[in-house]
Amino acid sequence: MLYLSRRVDFSAMHSYEIPDWSEEKNEQVFGLCSNPSGHGHDYKLEVMVKGELNEKSGIVVNTVDIKQLVGGLVERELDGKFLNRDHAYFQEHIPTTENIVTYLWNSIAPQLENCTLHRLRLHENPYLFAEKGEKNMVTLTRKYHFSAAHRLHSEHLSAEENIELFGKCNNPNGHGHNYYLDVTVQGEPNPVTGMITDLGDLDKTVESVVLKKLDHKHLNLDTEEFKGLNPTSEVVAKVIYEMLDPHLSNLHKIGLWETEKNYFEYFGPGE
Repeated sequence: MLYLSRRVDFSAMHSYEIPDWSEEKNEQVFGLCSNPSGHGHDYKLEVMVKGELNEKSGIVVNTVDIKQLVGGLVERELDGKFLNRDHAYFQEHIPTTENIVTYLWNSIAPQLENCTLHRLRLHENPYLFAEKGEKNMVTLTRKYHFSAAHRLHSEHLSAEENIELFGKCNNPNGHGHNYYLDVTVQGEPNPVTGMITDLGDLDKTVESVVLKKLDHKHLNLDTEEFKGLNPTSEVVAKVIYEMLDPHLSNLHKIGLWETEKNYFEYFGPGE
């Protein structure tokens, strides 16, 4: 099985509002997104399909065909639109990122030929994206940032072994990174709000449980969470998952960018 992807971009505006709710309740649940005048985004849609290799052509499917199918649908229905007012589906369903990616999945999957839709990932902005796969669940990923220092040193290895394994990262005084943290939750969008989780609540949880404890800290010296641990990025991802898991019932995975080139994921035990 081979997998290939094509990206389609579009711009649209929307508002999160339930007409039966008061203005105060809409603002309480949706925050700034409840502005009835709407707000907008430059969306980036990643379309990944899978299929068997055609031995004659050497391809699974022509990516131009994917572009024409998905791009045509997006241009007709979404691009340059006020979704709540210009699209019949989103007059009945709040156009959250989770609902939009679900709608696109249901619209694109039946039309594909010679391949199967594997994954849609819809970026609302650089710090938030929703993803839909072949199962019913939708995931939502929120990106956060913290700066921290650490020293890579294992008490189970000799000084020489630590230097050989970790090199300059074993510097006794430590070194630092701008970490980017991806927190992914999963579920089915709420039929009323269209959301998997309240982003305001998620932000508060990550801020209080993780960022306040790790941001601008030396992980080896200033934190309880890494006492006795070697704070490699693999360990940092696992520890952050364990910090958040009791507070997020629908936590799916943790992604950690140590640098633009080094990325780590942890899905929890059993995955």
